[in-house]
Amino acid sequence: MSEFTSTKPYMIRAMHEWCVDNGLTPHLLVAVDAQTRVPMAYVKDGEIMLNLNYSATKDLLIGNEAITFSARFGGKASDLYVPLHAVRGIFARENGQGMFFQPETEETNHEAGKAKIAANVTESPDQPPDKPEAAKKPSLKLVK
Repeated sequence: MSEFTSTKPYMIRAMHEWCVDNGLTPHLLVAVDAQTRVPMAYVKDGEIMLNLNYSATKDLLIGNEAITFSARFGGKASDLYVPLHAVRGIFARENGQGMFFQPETEETNHEAGKAKIAANVTESPDQPPDKPEAAKKPSLKLVK
């Protein structure tokens, strides 16, 4: 069985498009780590909020592995690189509507992929898959 790609980049692109189509300003909430290239002077509590509106960015590319673009901070141009595992959410500045994601790391993604493969190999087609013992409810954090 082949491994599926993550739905996260598709959801981010869709929310970005929805914001733009409705005249709203898409903002990206990012947890800054060693792989994230952003102006550190604007990072607060390990996070940064970025305006992804086309008028605020240059060469915006929302790829399957990372988001890249150029933007001006305090009049100085910067090239930004945001790996998708660092994205915490994308939302409209004007009304807060958007999507937020569970925290993850590159190692978490790799281990989850290995666990999925192992689970698919060990499951028997004659037996139904195990039910999760206690499914965690998703939680949202209001960002203003």
